[in-house]
Amino acid sequence: MTKAPTNPAVPLRVVDLIRKKRDGHELLREEIEGFVSGYTRGEIPDYQASAWLMASFLRGLNTAETAVLTDAMLRSGAILDFSHFSARKVDKHSTGGVGDKTSLVLAPVVAAGGVIVPMISGRGLGHTGGTLDKLESIPGFSVRLSLKEFDHVLATCGCSMIGQTAEIAPADRQLYALRDVTGTVECPPLICASIMSKKLAEGIDALVLDVKTGSGAFMKKEEDAVFLAKLMVDTGARMGKDMVALITDMDQPLGHLVGNSLEVVEVIDILCGKGPQDLHDLCLELAGWMFYLGYVVKTVAEGRDKAASIIASGKGLETFRRMVELHGGDPRVIDNPALLPQAHGKFDLVSATKGYVGSIACESVGTACVILGGGREKKEDAVDPAVGIVLHKKVGDAVDSGDPLCTVHYNSEDRAARSKALLESSFRIADAPPATRRPLVHRVIQSSEAKP
Repeated sequence: MTKAPTNPAVPLRVVDLIRKKRDGHELLREEIEGFVSGYTRGEIPDYQASAWLMASFLRGLNTAETAVLTDAMLRSGAILDFSHFSARKVDKHSTGGVGDKTSLVLAPVVAAGGVIVPMISGRGLGHTGGTLDKLESIPGFSVRLSLKEFDHVLATCGCSMIGQTAEIAPADRQLYALRDVTGTVECPPLICASIMSKKLAEGIDALVLDVKTGSGAFMKKEEDAVFLAKLMVDTGARMGKDMVALITDMDQPLGHLVGNSLEVVEVIDILCGKGPQDLHDLCLELAGWMFYLGYVVKTVAEGRDKAASIIASGKGLETFRRMVELHGGDPRVIDNPALLPQAHGKFDLVSATKGYVGSIACESVGTACVILGGGREKKEDAVDPAVGIVLHKKVGDAVDSGDPLCTVHYNSEDRAARSKALLESSFRIADAPPATRRPLVHRVIQSSEAKP
């Protein structure tokens, strides 16, 4: 990418920025900042912003341009100030997966260990579940707190999880809506700027990234996940934050339960010291890094041990209970998950043959949950918190003919039939288990490595 000669004293028209990026030249800081502020103020029409986004999609943005774009989007709105908390502020972000409910475990566990965890989270996107949708399956739980209320919950229990407010990164909200209808969503620099502008607005000191790869991830190829991870780590480091990214497996659903209220049940299980091993192990690994970047332990291994101890003591569960209560949710669900929304019907999907689960089409499982109503087929759809899928078999497990592979929880016969048709083709039964198992954590990337 070459630098085109530009006289910064002469204001550029938007069409000149479009041409400059179209021709593969690097944009100056003032050019990117002018574009973001102009579009946010409504001075740049959608058709020109769309052209700039497409030029950036096709020609790319380098790491310096990505950092400037992130900073400009961040500064389009409020940047929260939590300097009145003496403890370090650390968040975690996942790029999205099926059955990924780690945030609901991590926030209370890490907060119980002395770190402030301010989380501004999102809703389900495509076949992946959303943290806000899971939380709202708890009766009464509000993710729409004011920034003052957000601060109060953090001061009281150390963690709070809300949605993006009007004050936070308005440029991201406007540009994302445009990307969604112009075919420019799948652009690593634009993804990076969108994620990081929201996360850095939280006033955090450090961020742990969980970048998924595999059949159920947006980044199917590991090299694509690594590129995005390095870009986000580099961008955060350029802006003075401690960063780490874990490339983690999403070739099958995480845990056994997929669907909003079902996943809250599994969160409670993990906080009670139970639950599936893969979810438990990933939560400990991510918590270990959060404690490490929170400066409360000297090694990640010590952080994992600390997280395990907090879960075993019940402190993580009690912090979760307190957070639920402070957000207006019904804390009784912690002791009685039956108070969560329940589907009216359910059926088992059984194996037609004997053998081993060779693979699970992870994205198809997520899509089947969306079809049931657990996500949005259209942007305006309401989410049914009760529906979902309970996996009885995971990759490598032995099955006999007639064994249930999963149980589908549904509220609509038509949706159940459509979901069943997709799930029937999602499980591949093999004569032998896979020769090798994909590791849960593929790679760890820290700022010293983050040069895409």
